[in-house]
Amino acid sequence: MDGAAPSPPSRRRALWLMGAAALGVTGLAADGARPAEGSAASAEPTVRARPVIHPTPTPTPTPTPTPRPASWGPAKLTSTETPVRELTTLSPPPPPKSIALTIDDGPHPEWTPRVLDLLAEENVRATFFIIGEQVKEYPVLTRRIADAGHQICNHTETHPIDIADLSTKRVRQEIVDAHDRIADTTGIVPRFFRSPGGAWSDTVLELTAEHGMLPIDWAVDPRDWARPGTGSIRRALLEGGDGDILLCHDGGGDRSQTVAALRSVLPKMKKRGLTFVTL
Repeated sequence: MDGAAPSPPSRRRALWLMGAAALGVTGLAADGARPAEGSAASAEPTVRARPVIHPTPTPTPTPTPTPRPASWGPAKLTSTETPVRELTTLSPPPPPKSIALTIDDGPHPEWTPRVLDLLAEENVRATFFIIGEQVKEYPVLTRRIADAGHQICNHTETHPIDIADLSTKRVRQEIVDAHDRIADTTGIVPRFFRSPGGAWSDTVLELTAEHGMLPIDWAVDPRDWARPGTGSIRRALLEGGDGDILLCHDGGGDRSQTVAALRSVLPKMKKRGLTFVTL
């Protein structure tokens, strides 16, 4: 299990890409004690208080978004009415023969390390949609994902499957809490959001845009979360092709079938000339 790690300094002053106001910090000072005036010569001398020395504050690092490949420009939507299901929906589109592997619901202390090890073996970069509560529980593992060069994205704080029916206040809290926790833990400002279960509403889409993120769905869903069998997951993923976004999971339960399927799928797709890219 991932051990607890000291939380890094808050980075929230750099979080909001849209509609944020700078926070002012008020410095505090302490006065030293002064000797009493008009004291008799025989009185005990007044002891001066030691000056209060404030340490020089450590500068807070500025979170930075995960960069896209140099050959691929900044992402934006060609339409804001629906979430992205294929890479070609983004403008500009990715290079030909590109495919994206997205992984949801982690980090998980058992399955995320196995997925990371496999991705490292195959030299594949993936996009992880992570849950705020899991980030809180496993901060070191979360940083391992980022340090390995994978993309970190927002998948809400608690993964409410009924998010499309929740109030505006609750949806905002789910997005903001995860957004802040991810940035505080990794130094990365999430630029993409995936709604739990692919449940979208006008409220979810509007708040995603309000917080400077693009909504992401998928084109290929092997339903690995239901554990239909390694063969079923493998066959579904191999149906994916140029420009597709694949959906897999590293959290929410036993993901041994997912890992086994990816071990076969990744090299086969690379042999077909497909290149795995982040969003």
